[in-house]
Amino acid sequence: MRTLDQINFKDQRAVIRVDFNVPLNEKLEVTDPTRIQAAQPTIQHILAQGGSCVLISHLGRPKAKDPKLSLGNITNTVAEILGVPVSFSEHCVGSEAEALTAALPAGGVLLMENLRFHEEETKGDLTFAEQLSNLGTVYVNDAFGTAHRAHASTTIMAQFFEKKCFGKLLEKEVLAIEKVMSNGEAPILAILGGAKVSSKITIIESLLDKVDHLIIGGGMVYTFTKALGGKVGNSICEPDFCDYALELLDKAKQKGVEIHLPVDVVAGDAFSNDAEQEVFDVMEIPKGWEAMDAGPKSCEIFDELILKCKTILWNGPMGVFEFPNFAMGTIAVGESIGRATQKGAFSLVGGGDSVAAVKQFGLEFKMSYISTGGGAMLESLEGKTLPGISALD
Repeated sequence: MRTLDQINFKDQRAVIRVDFNVPLNEKLEVTDPTRIQAAQPTIQHILAQGGSCVLISHLGRPKAKDPKLSLGNITNTVAEILGVPVSFSEHCVGSEAEALTAALPAGGVLLMENLRFHEEETKGDLTFAEQLSNLGTVYVNDAFGTAHRAHASTTIMAQFFEKKCFGKLLEKEVLAIEKVMSNGEAPILAILGGAKVSSKITIIESLLDKVDHLIIGGGMVYTFTKALGGKVGNSICEPDFCDYALELLDKAKQKGVEIHLPVDVVAGDAFSNDAEQEVFDVMEIPKGWEAMDAGPKSCEIFDELILKCKTILWNGPMGVFEFPNFAMGTIAVGESIGRATQKGAFSLVGGGDSVAAVKQFGLEFKMSYISTGGGAMLESLEGKTLPGISALD
């Protein structure tokens, strides 16, 4: 892995692929600056060495040039977070863009316009990638969230640079995933939530060769319950995947992996935060009731297991945490992971809903590492080589 520390940035102009795809409100203000903050260490490292930074990113999914998705809208926020002046280029390629980058002094930071205003970006166009490479002398990829896309700026342009490396964020993301998938301290535990077994098949298959324990939560549970002959009431369930669920339990047994399902669940008589609540045995959910969270006994059992483990991956909530009345299972598991981390375990949280949950419930500082890349992390867990990472090797 070529890192920032292996390059001297004095008098170099670094083109940094950052992930500034941040949420904006109706006033076009940044509502969650996490991704900008995550790029700060890389940018500051290069500036401290006497280099300059050309920042390239996408924002949203524009069909054409859309003023609401211009990176000009976030320039002031980027400057505030970095603590240095940041200028903005209305173009990301072409003579004007190249003239602005060429004039950038040491210590300067220039944010280029939204890459996706050009359809060539997502097509991975070679000519567009070469034009982007004219913006600097060193290529730094620090956008883990887009590393699974073979786009012009994330993958293709790397070939035009002799000097290229991982940014600090990308390096941390890759090392965190390797810690779970390759060199984690045993016992290793994966906690997988989410609605559908079908969407997690490849991840589960991949993890069975890596972990000692697997907790299954969320809507996936009820496909297993039905497969094992239980009653699921009105709970979410994929009958077509019942056979697969049984195969999975068998495969895990053969590989010496223990799969843990909730023993009880909190159910509602409607899909609503205000629904009547009852706790049922996971195998005995009556008609008219929909399981929406792990129950209190399950949380106790999970807590005991989590505290025994040394490496913990969490991807997906335990239930419908968006409803405060059905969030206790997700909160309890998060608190347990926090305590295990305090005792010395390594914990990695990834996937949009899990990350949203830890932030919502104030658990983010209790975890070892929170991934910024949803899709990229999932593909890493599936064992895939990400094109944005292989382009730097």
